[in-house]
Amino acid sequence: MTEAESTSHRRRRGFETAGSLLSGKIRKLGEARGFAVSRLLTHWAEIVGQDVAAIALPVKISYPRDGFGATLTVLTTGASAPLLQMQLPAIREKVNACYGYNAISRVAITQTAPTGFAEGQVAFRPKAAAAPRPPDPKLVATARSISAAVGDEGLRAALEALGEKVLSRSGKQKG
Repeated sequence: MTEAESTSHRRRRGFETAGSLLSGKIRKLGEARGFAVSRLLTHWAEIVGQDVAAIALPVKISYPRDGFGATLTVLTTGASAPLLQMQLPAIREKVNACYGYNAISRVAITQTAPTGFAEGQVAFRPKAAAAPRPPDPKLVATARSISAAVGDEGLRAALEALGEKVLSRSGKQKG
């Protein structure tokens, strides 16, 4: 097939969902980590339940040399590990139900992220951000007086904000 025929063939297919375009690549990446069924990754919360999904993520599946009884490795935080340990038999049953047979014989818990695996971050729920400190009134007044001559209201507000940042950092850093 020539390049022109390939291009025209792609145009005739119309719009495609992102999932269908990426499914082959996602499957390859999942299989490289041992996940023969990508549904385990994409529907983790549905398979194991929201309470387990909030404290744990599947990391990899490793197969023994004889090929029977794979091990599912699950990532969690140190505080959640004892809670997760009590639920391992139920997790194994639910994952095997997803596979349709007893593919997983053991579930292991890890508390560290494997190198190079993007999903392996420990924080499962975002923490509330600390409230920013109010700006120094003297700095606000100085920034406002410097930008007072600007006629455009939006530009003046942006310059005031920039002036506050520059003036507040000038005492902390040199240069």
